[in-house]
Amino acid sequence: MPELPEVETSRRGISPHIVNQKVSNVILRHHQLRWPIPENLLALIKDQVLLNIDRRAKYLLLRFESGTLLIHLGMSGSLRICELNTPAQKHDHVDLQFEHCLLRYTDPRRFGAILWLGDSPEDSSLLSILGPEPLSDEFTAEMLYVQAKNRKLPVKQFIMEQKVVTGVGNIYATEALFKAGISPIRAANNINLKRYQLLVDAIKETLTEAIKQGGTTLKDFVGGDGKPGYFQQTLHVYGKTGELCPSCKEPLTSVKLAARNSVYCSHCQR
Repeated sequence: MPELPEVETSRRGISPHIVNQKVSNVILRHHQLRWPIPENLLALIKDQVLLNIDRRAKYLLLRFESGTLLIHLGMSGSLRICELNTPAQKHDHVDLQFEHCLLRYTDPRRFGAILWLGDSPEDSSLLSILGPEPLSDEFTAEMLYVQAKNRKLPVKQFIMEQKVVTGVGNIYATEALFKAGISPIRAANNINLKRYQLLVDAIKETLTEAIKQGGTTLKDFVGGDGKPGYFQQTLHVYGKTGELCPSCKEPLTSVKLAARNSVYCSHCQR
């Protein structure tokens, strides 16, 4: 599933090609993703100039003068810049056509979303509940420590709550906890401020490095240029159950947390 670094990689990849360009056409080959795509999408953005592309958590926000178009990549979605008249393949569901190129949304599982948020996007039900961005100055150890005081759930689940901090998904939560030396099953309210500082630093470092590497490609993800991400080559523990810990050389173990497999080192992570 594309997480924050993959979405940010997509944003950076497509922006230079289509920002400040005018939409000339919209082609809908499939009208239903996770939710229905607005039937009047062409009327909403035709002849509109794309002013900017922002990212909020795992959502891309395409800003037009008339409002904001939200794109969520879901489980298997990707966005690519294609030449005009590039033949569509089986899972190419939506094209936004500009003067010199088109933005193509591909999604084999169709669990993503393309929604019109109008001129007050931050008030939408999807965005209004989100916590701070993990790479922002608002995301601090003090903030986590205060919010965790009465939370007995495992810390991994805690940092994956979108109301606590946005965009820290399974891959990067697993890697950041390993880097910080914190067990994913430790109760969130049983971690002191000093260790939360280690975790905040680890989250920021892990996400920053993943963005530099173009994200993580485990199956479906490609960036705006159609190329995969390379951060998977530097993963320390994610997906490595039974392999040796890169630090202590003891076998890595795994546990199910909220139906997600969490790999960690029981010797290095406490």
